[in-house]
Amino acid sequence: MFGAGEVAEAYRHRPPYPAEVFDALTRLAVDRPRRVLDLGAGEGALARPLADRVDQVDALDVSAAMLAAGARRPGGDSPRLRWILGDAATAPLTGPYALVTAGASLHWMPWRETLTRVAAAMTDRAVLAIVEHGYHEPPWAAELLKVIVRHSRSPDHDPAFSLPDELSRLGLLRVAGRLACAPVPFRQSVADYVEQFHSTASLARTWMSDDESAAFDAAVTDVVTPYATGGNLTTTVAATVTWGRPTP
Repeated sequence: MFGAGEVAEAYRHRPPYPAEVFDALTRLAVDRPRRVLDLGAGEGALARPLADRVDQVDALDVSAAMLAAGARRPGGDSPRLRWILGDAATAPLTGPYALVTAGASLHWMPWRETLTRVAAAMTDRAVLAIVEHGYHEPPWAAELLKVIVRHSRSPDHDPAFSLPDELSRLGLLRVAGRLACAPVPFRQSVADYVEQFHSTASLARTWMSDDESAAFDAAVTDVVTPYATGGNLTTTVAATVTWGRPTP
């Protein structure tokens, strides 16, 4: 599904990571040289801004469409950024890495196998940093949830699920720290807000007929339009960075 070009293009409508995330990640890369591996990099929302702050970022993803989209985005042609097509189990890695990052990606991977290989490619003081982010308590959340449940291919998704906590419970990650970044303002058009939902696995247009896709878009638009000004929504975006050592 993530290999579809339309999904990769829809990623650009997702909210960006707050600047505080990159400040935190930069501080976590303490060994030199500061090589970073970004797991499931997608179109590089983490990798591209981070490349300006470290010596090298290897942006790894299984989707050629995602990597191609990322190479076209701002910072995608940085000489410090290497796009790698493949999965964490078999892709060529040029560690050791001073930091390994994962945005909305690690939950799609086989955890034990992935963390076993990642741990072997890390420096002695390196950590795995898992970054979770999204819109922060939008006032239309309750009504929006009704629309999502009607159309989602994952209606049982638990928004309170914490991947770092689950990895810790399973003995796969020794959590060393957690930072809740302050919410930051974010403004985007209603159309872009609607479109970002189609970058997700459960709401991609790949799974929908044209009629269902149009119905979903119209329903979300109806929910958020009362909160819009001049066709734009002003929201906030929050993020949490959790880091530790893989212990597979």
